[in-house]
Amino acid sequence: MPPPSPSDEATDLAPVVGGNLRRLRTKRGLSLERLSQLSGVSRAMLGQIELGQSAPTINVLWKIARALEVTFSALISSRTVSGALVLRADQAKLLSSKDRSFTSRALFPFDEPRRVEFYELRLATGGVETADAHAPGTSENLVVTAGVVEIDVAGESHRLSAGDSILFEADAPHAYRNAGKGEAVMYLVMTYAEEVG
Repeated sequence: MPPPSPSDEATDLAPVVGGNLRRLRTKRGLSLERLSQLSGVSRAMLGQIELGQSAPTINVLWKIARALEVTFSALISSRTVSGALVLRADQAKLLSSKDRSFTSRALFPFDEPRRVEFYELRLATGGVETADAHAPGTSENLVVTAGVVEIDVAGESHRLSAGDSILFEADAPHAYRNAGKGEAVMYLVMTYAEEVG
């Protein structure tokens, strides 16, 4: 049986995100309208996400997480049993940008929100992914394992080749640009300032 396509995987994640969004929004006493104002995501889109009818893009999830003051994983986590957990590549849940040039795969179990998260990022040839500012105190430590990537942060552009890494405060808008001739692959450790969620 062939592995599911990225769109199938995103669909599988939609009910999990929807349930978590509804729970976190309700816990904070926020209406859909108020969360829309805080996040900049339309009320209609938030409603579709809560009902599991829409798999949000990475940027939309970041906006919602920031508005709710929770970690990214708080929105995509689903409870698992304790003990060793193998995350099989062919069962990965991929989140992608709207044009699908950028994908993110969590390399940690979705058992609970955590202070440190680990991701595999892939950026297609010529692809650009812009990220909104994360919560204050959030840092990104990224290593490029294939391709050439330009990281724009704090008004500066940093060119990284395979084997190069960068550490930066991610509480300002930043962007990843594939500056090479093939797909770029990066591994990202995201660290939050303190436990949230």
